Amino acid sequence: MLPTWSDVGHLAQRQGILIAFILFIIAFSFTSERFASWDNASTVFRQVSIIGTMALGVTVVVIGGNLDLSVGSMLSFATVLVVDLHDKIGPAPAMAITLVATLAIGAVNGILVGFLRLNSLIVTLGMLSAIQGVTLIYSGGQNVDITDQEATWFAFFGRDFLLGVAVPTWIFLGLAVVFQIVLTRTAYGRRVFAVGGNPMAATFSGIRRSYVVFSTYLVSAFTTFCAALILGSRVMGSQNNVGQGYELMVLAGVILGGTSLLGGSGSMVKTVIGVLILGFIQNGLLLMGYQYYAQWLVTWVVIILAVWLDVASKRGRLFTTTT
Repeated sequence: MLPTWSDVGHLAQRQGILIAFILFIIAFSFTSERFASWDNASTVFRQVSIIGTMALGVTVVVIGGNLDLSVGSMLSFATVLVVDLHDKIGPAPAMAITLVATLAIGAVNGILVGFLRLNSLIVTLGMLSAIQGVTLIYSGGQNVDITDQEATWFAFFGRDFLLGVAVPTWIFLGLAVVFQIVLTRTAYGRRVFAVGGNPMAATFSGIRRSYVVFSTYLVSAFTTFCAALILGSRVMGSQNNVGQGYELMVLAGVILGGTSLLGGSGSMVKTVIGVLILGFIQNGLLLMGYQYYAQWLVTWVVIILAVWLDVASKRGRLFTTTT
């Protein structure tokens, strides 16, 4: 029996992001012989590891019904801090202090949004500017670098390989697996979905909504710290605005993964796919010889498509009629 248009529509609603990913891979494979190679695929995985690692934490925040636009500046701050402290106190203490400082920023976001019930968009947008200012004050407007780059084990996080796969890829995919298990197999994950899906019902069910929201911002801060380790050890230095614009790419990857901006639904697996779509689009366009700005135009089209599929899944059909 041949599938009907209704069957196709339901499949697009349920697996739209996976279908789009497969179609992009097939389409770009015809445009360049290098695109479908393992070397190119591993390069894309390595390139998206920073955005992808941050997107995992932001996915938890969005499932909980909020936004986090401060991750770009947080990445700048964490990268500058860990690189600057590396030569002063050593890599391990530098990482520990950077982790505590990054979690402190996430805690401030969590308190303002979770306990004071302020709008997450306004809070994190303001925090984006504040953190960037703190970064500039701390560094004195100067870029920072690690002096003896060949002698430090800090390079492991951004430059080394395990079993032929780049360490940043292992970090990204490893965290994705852990968070997917946490969200789908633990009571904490069910609380995050409940708070994002229906905050009032979650509160009446005995879920401490403020604490759950607070914890999601700590998760986002932690994944941003991990991304800063990857970025800092890859470059062995940092600019003051190195994370500028990352928040938009991270949010794009989360949206492409089908995580609803309304909260209450999402998946780490699909976030990984959404981030990979962004990475392969950029990679494919570059191999085809297009300028960098073309990536933004294509990314916009893909995001609109993803949002359309998300809305279609909520209303039960791809198209709606006006009355």
